[in-house]
Amino acid sequence: TRHMITMSSEHPADRLTLRQDRSRYETDEPVLYAVADGIASVTLNRPQYGNAQNSQMTYALDAAFRQAVDDDAVRVIVLRGAGKHFNAGHDIGTPGQDLDKPFDRVQLWWDHSNKPGAEAGFAREQEIYIGMCRRWHELPKPTIAMVQGGCIAGGLMLAWVCDLIIAADDAFFQDPVVRMGVPGVEYFAHAQELNPRIAKEFLFLGERMPARRAYMMGMVNRVVPRERLEAETLAIATRIAQQPRMGLALTKQVLN
Repeated sequence: TRHMITMSSEHPADRLTLRQDRSRYETDEPVLYAVADGIASVTLNRPQYGNAQNSQMTYALDAAFRQAVDDDAVRVIVLRGAGKHFNAGHDIGTPGQDLDKPFDRVQLWWDHSNKPGAEAGFAREQEIYIGMCRRWHELPKPTIAMVQGGCIAGGLMLAWVCDLIIAADDAFFQDPVVRMGVPGVEYFAHAQELNPRIAKEFLFLGERMPARRAYMMGMVNRVVPRERLEAETLAIATRIAQQPRMGLALTKQVLN
């Protein structure tokens, strides 16, 4: 629960609601980074929570992508999740949930942590959800999402910003947030990733979409046996890594 502190003011309209951060991180490495043979592996590393995204993870992920872009030895980036699931979405209940924690911001939005009410939530979402996803979508190097298990709600955002999605046969995709009264995750790519009628079904019902159906819809590039997921993904990444860097960057830019 959040601890709310209200500052006194002569004018009620001038009151600011300040939030005290009480998050407790279970790891200092929410994202792992490794490079081999021109491929950067960026691994979401909160497996005990289904790799749920808190701000600590989001900023670490942004730093990992920056490192991969800055390294001329890296030609392709593979985004993956440790453990059973690729990503269970945004962190809405672990001890590491850090909604109220100030961070060194990378977008040109103001600090959310000292703002009242809806302004705080709106600024935070512009910074770490929409803003981050737009940055990652525009990376000049090819990105591949390697998806196993659940890819749910905010996890869709991470997969969708990647250029390719390779899914295990046990993968499923789901956006159940309409039941929370909102129309889908913040990086709203549903109507680009799916036929609009299928996107409506996906959101209205909030049901799991198995990897095979996601493939039929064109949302996934390949579906492979779970035990072959890493090998197949790295084989595709290796082939892409042999292409000219400038050619890949130009191709990605014009398609985006």
